[in-house]
Amino acid sequence: MLIWVNGKLSPASEATVSALDHGLTVGDGVFETAKVVDGVPFAMERHFERLERSAVGLGLPAPDRDQVREACAEVLEQFGSPPLGRIRITYTGGVAPLGSGRGEDDAPTLIVACTAVEPYEPTTTVAVVPWRRNERGATAGLKSTSYAENVIALARAHQLGATEALVADTQDRLCEGTGSNVFVVVDGRLLTPSLATGCLAGITRALVLEWTEAEETDMDLAVLDEVDEIFLTSSVRDIQAVEAVIDVDGTRRELPAPGPVTAKAAEEFARRSAETSEP
Repeated sequence: MLIWVNGKLSPASEATVSALDHGLTVGDGVFETAKVVDGVPFAMERHFERLERSAVGLGLPAPDRDQVREACAEVLEQFGSPPLGRIRITYTGGVAPLGSGRGEDDAPTLIVACTAVEPYEPTTTVAVVPWRRNERGATAGLKSTSYAENVIALARAHQLGATEALVADTQDRLCEGTGSNVFVVVDGRLLTPSLATGCLAGITRALVLEWTEAEETDMDLAVLDEVDEIFLTSSVRDIQAVEAVIDVDGTRRELPAPGPVTAKAAEEFARRSAETSEP
C-alpha cells in the first residue's frame, strides 16, 4: 500500500510524519473516509466539503481542495480496482510545540491512504453504552481525529457481543454510533436523530434523507425499546440492518433484519448510488 504524505507517495512502511505533529500529540486534526467501488470513489465532493467544514470548525486553515483531489487521484491510481476499498484523508495541525498550542509557522499535514476492505455483514447487533456525546462541546459535529471516546465505546460493544455502540447526548436523546449514524422505524415512520444531538452529519445519512421519506427529529434514548426496525449508515457500510439491541443492563432485544422499511431504503440507496459516483 502506498500512502501520500505532504506531496510524496511512499510505501506504508516508509510513510512518516513528525513525532511532534499536533494530530499525533493532541488529536488536532480532521479526517474523511469514503467508499471506493472498483477503483472509483463515491461522493468525494461531499467528503471534500465536509473535510473543509471540519477543518474550519477546528480552527485549521481550509485544505487546498485541488491538492486534496490530486493526492486522492495519485493514491487511487496506484490502488487499482479491487471490488471494495476505503480511502481516508487525514488533515492535521502539523508540527507544533508539545501541548495544546499550535505552531505559528508550520503548515498542516495532509495524508491520503487507501486500502481494500471486506463488505460489511448485511445485519449486525448494536449495544447501548453508558457514556454521553456532548452536543455542546467544541468538536460536536466535526469529524475530528480525537476518537478516544469512540474507541472506548466500541470496545465495550465488542465485549457485549455487538459490532457497534450507540450513544445518547447529554439530554438522553438518541445520538449516533461510534462510526455510523442510526435510523429507526417507529409506527411506520423512518427517523434519524437531528444534528442538534451532536451527531455527525454523515454523507450516507444525508443521502438517505434525500432519497427516502426519512425525517430528522429528536428522540429519547428510550425510543430503542419501542422501535420496529433499526439500521446504521456510514460511507463504507451504506445501509446495514440491526438484528438486535443490547441495552446497558445487558438486556437483548431482537428485531426483524432487514424489516420492510429498511429493505426499501437499502434498495433505493443501491439504485440511486449506482447511477452516479457523485450524487
